[in-house]
Amino acid sequence: MFTGIIEEKGQVVAIEPAGDSARMSVRGPLVTSDAAHGDSIAVNGVCLTVVDVDGDVFTVDVIRESLDRSSLGALQAGSPVNLERAVRADQRLGGHIVQGHVDGTAVVLSRESGERWDDLRFSLPPALARYVAEKGSIAIDGISLTVTTVDDDSFGVSLIPTTLQLTTMGGRQVGDVVNIEVDVIAKYVERLVVRQ
Repeated sequence: MFTGIIEEKGQVVAIEPAGDSARMSVRGPLVTSDAAHGDSIAVNGVCLTVVDVDGDVFTVDVIRESLDRSSLGALQAGSPVNLERAVRADQRLGGHIVQGHVDGTAVVLSRESGERWDDLRFSLPPALARYVAEKGSIAIDGISLTVTTVDDDSFGVSLIPTTLQLTTMGGRQVGDVVNIEVDVIAKYVERLVVRQ
């Protein structure tokens, strides 16, 4: 489990296609400081399992499901990525419950700059629209954010200076594809209600 509070902005070192999967190496000095084989690290919001650590670079295997449901397949060497280690039981839950199980992708539709913050609008896949609520939580590329507006096919968020500086969201432009994970609690509530 993750919190959506990005620990550092890393960089893809290499991606090696392997048939229906890929092996990806990522530089992240902070997240590798205590990483070991089998640990979970979220890369742009996708929970991945560490298979090797070499200095400040960790390597993960990315299966077809993750490549198909996320934007990871479009990454290349040099791409910046958001990184977060799995939360420990004795830590604060600073953002919201993020599983690292990306529900799909969205596209940046617009970006408006304020004095110290930016407002971004994203497409909203129809299958996920019912899980997104104004003032609710959403993870975009692994970042825990609050939904400011929502309609049938799009939603908006506002980004504070810290988010703009310390995550990949500062460089996102109109047309960019991002990973989204809706609030898991909403999905479970719906499943419980529908089954009755």
